[in-house]
Amino acid sequence: MAMAAAGELHFLLVPLVAQGHIIPMVDLARYLAARGGRVTVVTTPVNATRNRAVVEGAQREGLAVDLAEVAFPGPEFGLPEGVENMDQLVDMNMYLGFFKAVWRMEAGLEGYIRSLPRRPDCIVADACNPWTAPVCDRLGIMRLVMHCPSTYFLLAVHCLTKHGMYDRIADELELFEIPNFPVCAVANKATFRRFFQWPGVEKEERDVFEAEATADGLLINTFRDIEGIFVDGYEAELGRRTWAIGPTCAAGMDAYARDRRGNRADVDADWIVSWLDARPPASVLYISFGSIAHLQPKQAIELARGLEASRRPFIWAIKEVKNAAVREWLDGDGYEERVKDRGLLVRGWAPQVTILSHPAAGGFLTHCGWNATLEALSHGVPALTWPNFSDQFSSERLLVDVLGVGVRSGVRMPSLFLPPEAEGVQVNCAAVEKAVAELMDTGADGKARRARAKDLAAKARAAMEEGGSSHADLTDLIHYVSELSKKKRQEREAADAGEMALLPFAAELGDKSGEQIEAEDTLSVVQSYAA
Repeated sequence: MAMAAAGELHFLLVPLVAQGHIIPMVDLARYLAARGGRVTVVTTPVNATRNRAVVEGAQREGLAVDLAEVAFPGPEFGLPEGVENMDQLVDMNMYLGFFKAVWRMEAGLEGYIRSLPRRPDCIVADACNPWTAPVCDRLGIMRLVMHCPSTYFLLAVHCLTKHGMYDRIADELELFEIPNFPVCAVANKATFRRFFQWPGVEKEERDVFEAEATADGLLINTFRDIEGIFVDGYEAELGRRTWAIGPTCAAGMDAYARDRRGNRADVDADWIVSWLDARPPASVLYISFGSIAHLQPKQAIELARGLEASRRPFIWAIKEVKNAAVREWLDGDGYEERVKDRGLLVRGWAPQVTILSHPAAGGFLTHCGWNATLEALSHGVPALTWPNFSDQFSSERLLVDVLGVGVRSGVRMPSLFLPPEAEGVQVNCAAVEKAVAELMDTGADGKARRARAKDLAAKARAAMEEGGSSHADLTDLIHYVSELSKKKRQEREAADAGEMALLPFAAELGDKSGEQIEAEDTLSVVQSYAA
């Protein structure tokens, strides 16, 4: 990759403290540093520890990437000490306090920046960190906003908001067409909720809107071959400079860094590779629901039975085993013994990129988080879609309806909207078996789907290479930051010089503090310093 343009620019990256947001921000840090910039990722102590390995790997490659820590005031809002990431929240009651604590990080960030010998040239803040905006305003630093979901989702919820659909329709499950959208999309409020569209966080949602509207530009972790029409539409709607700079997961990272993106695997990667080596090409289904989404116990058991009935080889990163009901069923039913010849259960985290990049990987049953979606696309692996909430339903629509590289599992709504008697089950054993068979099909449809997936993988890699669309967008972004940050720096220096010039004026007025200062006294002092 050509080293160019970033020069001595110092970027400060501030991700939301959620692993799905930290991962692409750390990827971006490596990507910017590979172009010659200096990058500091600001996060909390727990999250710094989690992501230190990949940053240290970048440093060994000679990249100027570092971590900085800002305290997380969770205990002030009722959170246990050490709970600093969304995947540590054990129930819904913790979310409100969590985001209140996130907003309170403003003072810590400002204190850190003021302690630096030189102000950073640019702050890249997660869209869910609008509290960075007043810090940048006070310190005179340019601010870019980075979005972590798909542009399909961003543009869809913008159109729904702009046209008043959220206010006009009371029923969360009522179907309607998204107005003024580039493609036909029938939706409902349940599957197109904004991130902060919940009671109790109305102020936070207003902050998000205002911070995006006043940003110096927008970054989106996507590439134009899959979302060009949505990127152009979003840029036109927001009236903000917008750059598609992804997929960041394809930014030429070495094996060391790839294997350590995100949470550390709970199983040896070499053992997984040897297990995959013994399987035919494109034969293994990989199953993971990311860092936050969890299946209800009965739904996890239905999925397990469907995988068994499919008689296909699979690897399942089954974090649901932490639930007592799921663990008791697995231990008491003899499930692992029955599937041991073709099924591998990883009780926790699996080395996801290692698995998806292996020739034996033929499908990915995914919750459709945007990072997972981009990893599937970047490795040419078709997806069996199982969205859980928010933007994940948009990712499903993009994969299945727009790109033609996905198969639906049958999930129709977030589990939050299921009636209690459903016990969290939307897809039964038979439906799982049928969906797996369709995804892993070796006939004409399956071959065409895999061919499209491989073609998109080649385009994803090309987008990040010199001459590619995302590489060109990043080059343009670096040039923009260089020019605008220089202007901001000059404005700061002029403001500082003005304050210094007024110091004698303030002192002379101070000398009259024992007297009554008349208006003409003040005027004479001002005129003398203006002369």
